[in-house]
Amino acid sequence: MPGAAADGGAVGGTPVRGLPVPGSPAVGGAAGGVPVRGLPADGAAAGGAPAPGPRTDGAAVGGTPLRGLPADGAAAGGAPAPGVPTDGSAVGGTPLRGLLADGGAPGGTPAPGKPATARLADVDALRGFALFGILMVNIPFFASGYTLFDVADPARTAWHDHLATNVVQFLFESKFYLLFSFLFGYSFTLQLNSAAARGVSFRPRFLRRLGGLLLIGVANAVLLFYGDILVTYAFLGLLLFLVRGISPRRALWVAGIITGAITLAFLALAVLVVLIDEASATATPAERLTMLADGHAATEAMRGGLGSVLGERVSSLPTAFPLIFFLQGPLAFSAFLVGLAAGKHRVLDHTAAADPDAYRRKLRLVQLIGFPVGLAGTFWYAAAGPEDFFAPALHLVTAPCLTAAYVATLLRFFRTARGARLAETLARPGRMALTNYLSQSVLCGLVFTGVGLGLIGRMPYAAVIAVAVGIFAVQVVWSAWWMRRFRIGPVEWLLRALTHLERPALRG
Repeated sequence: MPGAAADGGAVGGTPVRGLPVPGSPAVGGAAGGVPVRGLPADGAAAGGAPAPGPRTDGAAVGGTPLRGLPADGAAAGGAPAPGVPTDGSAVGGTPLRGLLADGGAPGGTPAPGKPATARLADVDALRGFALFGILMVNIPFFASGYTLFDVADPARTAWHDHLATNVVQFLFESKFYLLFSFLFGYSFTLQLNSAAARGVSFRPRFLRRLGGLLLIGVANAVLLFYGDILVTYAFLGLLLFLVRGISPRRALWVAGIITGAITLAFLALAVLVVLIDEASATATPAERLTMLADGHAATEAMRGGLGSVLGERVSSLPTAFPLIFFLQGPLAFSAFLVGLAAGKHRVLDHTAAADPDAYRRKLRLVQLIGFPVGLAGTFWYAAAGPEDFFAPALHLVTAPCLTAAYVATLLRFFRTARGARLAETLARPGRMALTNYLSQSVLCGLVFTGVGLGLIGRMPYAAVIAVAVGIFAVQVVWSAWWMRRFRIGPVEWLLRALTHLERPALRG
């Protein structure tokens, strides 16, 4: 596609310009996904839910958690039902909560109306933070039909539109996507340990869980958002299961090789374009007119009724899914492997640290390295034009550094009085991340498509960003209301039912 550029990072995604990136957050170090620039971050979760453990030892894993799948919960009241694996396992005696909170680890999910433990609050807060970042990257694909085609919306050419676009690229794009991928790999080790400790079979339940995730992902892609990542995660989860016995060192090597190969491929492409025919990589006037026409047609279709909206969703899948699966898939899997290695070493369990002061120093080191390196790379990427093919390769390496710095900063801030209040606020939507990931698409659809207000293409980009903030605020409030009354979110309840082939308790 003309102007394709990578938007990723070392454990982070490189979106190819013009394609929806399933879940923009990239948090990682050794490996990662490359969302194609312009691709909507498949957010939270991809239902994404941060992995167990209150802190991210960025130094050990390159630092940045990624988007992941919902994890298997425990029985009501925190006690696992006999033979039912939970999301977390007892690490150092303290069960950890897994991905996409669908109940939590034994003892990990507080009864309705009761606050979570400090450790779970940190994990849930990071998950909530990732949900917000994912929404900021995904919402432009709901607000304009031109975004998918990597062409500027003619209705958004004012200086404040360009400013808002640059802010999102600078602070959000590719900074949150792979957070959940990393955490998926991390939580996978906790589920394995939990099943082994209780002497139950892990395979059938995990495979049913992946099947349930696949069904939910297909429904999401067809009905709500063509940038779905859950389908890709379901297939990658199967591959992760097959290599579950890999050593941490080898997992990191494989992850590094995958990421390095993708980075070199982008660099090679950039060199070839410069040496052979740079003009051929830029859209011709005729191609640009075609993209503008496609963007206009998509916008008008999304302003129509339910049938028109669904038709546009389905027609976009042949463009979006192959790039998500074949480009981002390998990079997301490399992030899975980094999470797997980190989980086997209990990197996110600060209580397992022999020297707590050393752990805090590592967080500071992540900040000292991550901010300057990440900000430099993302500044070049945001400032570069579509003809600069070197910027995506640099962003692939540096974006995860900035994400790691975000996470390290939050983990340190959560230990303060003000930070504890922020953590509590973010933890509310984070405890039901899969539900909130899907509900973001529902709410965006109601605001921008003809099924609801039909505001697609009719709002300046700055106003679109304000809508994203408003949607997340609604999710914070409704999540707090829901979790005071129920143990898990409604979609988490459905996934658990599909996993265990039984009707799980919704109330504690």
